Amino acid sequence: MIQKLMEKIRRTGAPIVVGLDPMLGYIPEHITKRAFEEKGETLDGAAEAVWQYNKEIVDAVWDLIPAVKPQIAMYEQFGLPGLAAFKKTVDYCKEKGLVVIGDVKRGDIGSTSQAYACGHLGKVSVGSKTYYPFDEDFITVNPYFGIDGVKPFLDVCREEDRGIFLLVKTSNPSSGEFQDQLVNGRPLYELVGEKVAEWADTCMDGQYSNVGAVVGATYPEMGKVLRKIMPKCFILVPGYGAQGGKAEDLVHYFNEDGMGAIVNSSRGIIAAYKQEKYRKFGPENFAKASRAAVEDMIADINGALGRR
Repeated sequence: MIQKLMEKIRRTGAPIVVGLDPMLGYIPEHITKRAFEEKGETLDGAAEAVWQYNKEIVDAVWDLIPAVKPQIAMYEQFGLPGLAAFKKTVDYCKEKGLVVIGDVKRGDIGSTSQAYACGHLGKVSVGSKTYYPFDEDFITVNPYFGIDGVKPFLDVCREEDRGIFLLVKTSNPSSGEFQDQLVNGRPLYELVGEKVAEWADTCMDGQYSNVGAVVGATYPEMGKVLRKIMPKCFILVPGYGAQGGKAEDLVHYFNEDGMGAIVNSSRGIIAAYKQEKYRKFGPENFAKASRAAVEDMIADINGALGRR
């Protein structure tokens, strides 16, 4: 699966992923009004607004980007209708040829991890039939249960040619409360990175592995170290833009081949029309604002990488 993502990055020239993390506050009033008129001010109405919002953004940017990353919590908050909107979004993005990274941050032990892995990346059997329930291409996984929690995901990755991104150094300000703590004189995130590199060797797909890592844009010096620790892992980089990560900070997340990382922006893209820079588009043309923000992000990152 990592080869498919790399091919899409090469074709688009865009090492970026758009985070489809919709909040009702991001969605223009004309969309929520239409959804509420159809389904009421209900969970179904909210989910319909989310779906219509996502669809317009995807229609506006799909040709510019290799991948999307829907964050499942933004859908789960609307219950079962929200999960249905998540699934519709995944399916629609795949119809558009986009690689889908499900930001689900799953992880547990034994049969529970197996169920998560089958539900999001693999298949389940129901009587004589087989189904791929959510059918993402990659998902994010919490590695802090150790191999007991990660092995079921590795098994499904090998069986189905899917991929995972394991949390190593996250972009949030308090991540250091645990991830930076010293263990035998070394920060925990380095030890986790070494373990991820070990697991990555068991899921190779060409020169890169289907096992990658999440490393925040907000910690570039740590990212530089982790790039060396995990040379065969693609790095999913959250924290660009709205969280403060800058393009020039991300150069060392990439390998010398120009590959090895994909940078995420969520509200900086999907709610671009609310920013002063894109305010001229207005709420009615929010998707055009998202397209302009994608074009600017691509130019910013490629400029920092010397790809102008």
